Amino acid sequence: MIVLRNATKVYANGVEALSGVDLCIGKEEFVFIVGPTGSGKSTLLKLLYREEVPTSGQVLVDRLNLSDIKPSQIPFLRRNIGVVFQDYKLLPTRTVYENVAFALQVMGASRTYTRRQAGQALELVGLLKKANCFPGELSGGEQQRVCIARAIANNPPLLLADEPTGNLDPSTSWEIIHLLDKINKRNTTVMVATHNKSIVDGMRKRVIALEAGRVIRDQQLGVYSNVF
Repeated sequence: MIVLRNATKVYANGVEALSGVDLCIGKEEFVFIVGPTGSGKSTLLKLLYREEVPTSGQVLVDRLNLSDIKPSQIPFLRRNIGVVFQDYKLLPTRTVYENVAFALQVMGASRTYTRRQAGQALELVGLLKKANCFPGELSGGEQQRVCIARAIANNPPLLLADEPTGNLDPSTSWEIIHLLDKINKRNTTVMVATHNKSIVDGMRKRVIALEAGRVIRDQQLGVYSNVF
């Protein structure tokens, strides 16, 4: 589903965020991307939803070379990719339902489809009863679940999460990760960039470790670090 071939990203200021990355991630995998701050985790995810383009090399999602697509194709690409951010990025003046529905409306979805999909997504994350609340009335964990509902409302085959537990306490963090695992079991490929060692070690999923923009480890049933 995802292939990177010698993918390198150098920013305008000369910082090399990724260097010669080769990866292959199959459909319905659950993958943790780990590494210290500045190792390239967020850049890697941004390449996949075309927020950034590689300076050299190839990035393919479902055999589509993201370096070659036209700007007009980007919205269609993103319809098949859900993205969850650390800082939620919810619209504060819209209700929980409206935040989720908005993601479908910008795609041109019908009212009937929007109502059905938004309701199903909120039910999956356990927030259907809070559909009429505003983000400011929710806990951090609940706001993150709204973000997840928004990301999966269109049933994308790929879900990317960039530090989804970064602002949450340990108990709530586990709730979010178990929710992502549940979504993965519904035939969705899930990639999670994280610093959360306890979660990575506890889940024992595939772990791809980055350091200075390079893949230094790719391990099935992996842990956060092999250095103890």
